[in-house]
Amino acid sequence: MNETSLTALFILLVALIALSAFFSSSETGMMSLNRYRLKHMAKTGHRGARRAQGLLNRTDQLIGVILIGNNFVNILASSIATVIAIRVWGDAGIAIATILLTIVILIFAEVTPKTLAALFPEKIAFPASYVLGPLLKLLYPLVWSVNLFTSAILRLLGISSSQAAEDHLSREELRTVVNEAGALIPARHKDMLVGILDLEKVTVNDIMVPRNDVIGIDLDDDTDTILRQLRSSQHTRLPVFRGDINNIEGLLHLRSIARLLREEEVTKEMIIQLCQEPYFIPESTALNTQLLNFQKGKRRFGIVVDEYGDVLGLATLEDILEEIVGEFTTDYAATSPDIIPQDDDTYIIDGGAAVRTINKTLGWKLPTDGPKTLNGLITETLENIPDTNVCLKVGDHRIEVLQIKDNVVKAAIVHPRIHLRPPRPEAAQATETENRD
Repeated sequence: MNETSLTALFILLVALIALSAFFSSSETGMMSLNRYRLKHMAKTGHRGARRAQGLLNRTDQLIGVILIGNNFVNILASSIATVIAIRVWGDAGIAIATILLTIVILIFAEVTPKTLAALFPEKIAFPASYVLGPLLKLLYPLVWSVNLFTSAILRLLGISSSQAAEDHLSREELRTVVNEAGALIPARHKDMLVGILDLEKVTVNDIMVPRNDVIGIDLDDDTDTILRQLRSSQHTRLPVFRGDINNIEGLLHLRSIARLLREEEVTKEMIIQLCQEPYFIPESTALNTQLLNFQKGKRRFGIVVDEYGDVLGLATLEDILEEIVGEFTTDYAATSPDIIPQDDDTYIIDGGAAVRTINKTLGWKLPTDGPKTLNGLITETLENIPDTNVCLKVGDHRIEVLQIKDNVVKAAIVHPRIHLRPPRPEAAQATETENRD
């Protein structure tokens, strides 16, 4: 073999190694594509994305054509490398060719191109799709034959290609995608998206206004008291009841009575006539379900009841929306009368404050699977109603009962977090001495 033929074989060997790198990078690039981003790009008209999506829809054929091409060029490269090595080094060239070609293919045709494709899958896969598509059509009979035998072997193992998992995200997987989106989604939007996903886990019992805090019209009050309440009310909708909120008559929208307050004397009978029929909500209703119920019934206000029909509180559409978008204030901790920050980094918190509200406002993790209010959390932890100011630990927080009235914790001082004190230098030194001994 003359020098010209040897040079031609060497050039052919380099070309085969380059083809091997192409097939290796194509395989990794195609398999590393973000399927959801790919679908989006294909819908927007990106040609490379459309071609790649079409190939990935037939994954078995795609892998078949890549592996056929890769194995063909690797085997041919091995044969040519052996011929060259024998011509240069004689019989010892077989071992030399095996070692050198293995190193070259490993570095230049496998690890490097696959790493590059894993880092930049779109830049590799989209251009490669323009080659793999026609190649698949050209080698289709061979690819089909290989896949036929492959499918038969899989069936013998009890595996069917139809069992492949579809590209669907579960709720928890979608939550992970949102949280890992980085700067692509603003933090505020992430909180809103996660809030929507959490609606199924939260019930109206978690976000309702407790019955002790409900402001309504008691028809047993005298007319002057009722009128003063109507004129000074800060709420647009008020429940109307007799003596006790369990005896509810209906819901009064102040807009329907505003004109009467200016033009003529209002009586209790007129108030009852203007009331809407009350809308009752079971306490265990999930927020996503209740949001749809509000929408279907064109309502914004409901009475929460327990399994016995007793009124537990009120829930509004605004309460559910706040679970998604957050409180309708910029700094709830600074404006809420229930949570008052102190100079020593502690907080004086009203006993009736909802545990979920405390967690969301201050970023804490007080337990929410039990009592709904701070008062309930304290009494459950103590397993009795405190009759004096006590101190207790709940999770990582220390709580000091500040005020008790009518067997209810009215206020408590809550420390943000209990920090373990580091050992004193003397104690640490003594411990070190003992260890040496």
